[in-house]
Formats: sequence, C-alpha cells, structure tokens
Amino acid sequence: MTSAPTPAPAPSISSRGLSTLSSDLQFEGTVTGGGDLQVDGAVKGDIRVGRLIVGETGAVEGNVSADYLEVRGRIVGGVTGKQVKLVSTAYVDGDITAEQLSIDIGAYFQGRVLQSRPQAPVVAPVAAAPAPTPAPAPTADAFSAPPLPVEEKPQIPSF
Repeated sequence: MTSAPTPAPAPSISSRGLSTLSSDLQFEGTVTGGGDLQVDGAVKGDIRVGRLIVGETGAVEGNVSADYLEVRGRIVGGVTGKQVKLVSTAYVDGDITAEQLSIDIGAYFQGRVLQSRPQAPVVAPVAAAPAPTPAPAPTADAFSAPPLPVEEKPQIPSF
C-alpha cells in the first residue's frame, strides 16, 4: 500500500499563535506585525509580518514581506522574504526578492527573482593605530632638475 507524499512541515508557529483571515472575510488596508498570519480570505493592501501563509483560497493584492512566506493561493504584487516557498497551487504575479526560494512543479510565477544575501553581523571596529602623518606635498621645485654644472673651458692664449 502506498501513501501520498506529505508536504514538508512549515517552520514552527511562534508562541503568540497564528492569526487567520478566514475564507469568508475581505480586508482592505495595511497589515503589519511581528507575528504569524494565515490568509484564507482576500486582502487588498500590503502585508508585513514575521511569517505569512497564503492559503489555497487566499488572495493578496499588494506587496508582502515576511521572514518566512508560503504561498498556496494568489499574490499580485511584490514578494520579499528570507525563505519563500511557492507550492503547486500558488499563483504569483510580481517580483520576488528572497535569500532562499523554492518553487514546486505546477506553481505559476510571472516576474523577476532577485536573490538577496543574508545580512552580515555588524562587527565592532578594532582600535587601530593612529594614521601616519602624510608627507608634505611636493613643490614645483621638487620636479625641476638640479642645475647642471657649468663647465669652464680652458683659456687659449691669443697671439
């Protein structure tokens, strides 16, 4: 007996829980926060959250930004995230900027992909030795050649 393959589990949900916009709801405006959001309804506006799942019935018209983003439904707008996953039912019409991008077979994507780099940790500068004092600027005389010695000619007596 064979079983159907199971999708990889999403990263664990934070202790704050998951907020859900159910399939029978429509929202117009900007959604921001550090928590987790699942959109099964329709959002017309930008979304910026910690983790975002756009469910199969979910639709977003606007730019979305999240550390982790899983798209099962529809997004028309720019997508920015550290980890972006488009599953086979996804429809994305817009540019994607991500450190890691996964697109399953069957997903629709129209746009550009820009791979971002992880932000390097800020390192405190090490105390440096004082900078050397610059040499004085050369003068015009420094570039002129030294005077040539004058050669004295022996005097020939005249008769």
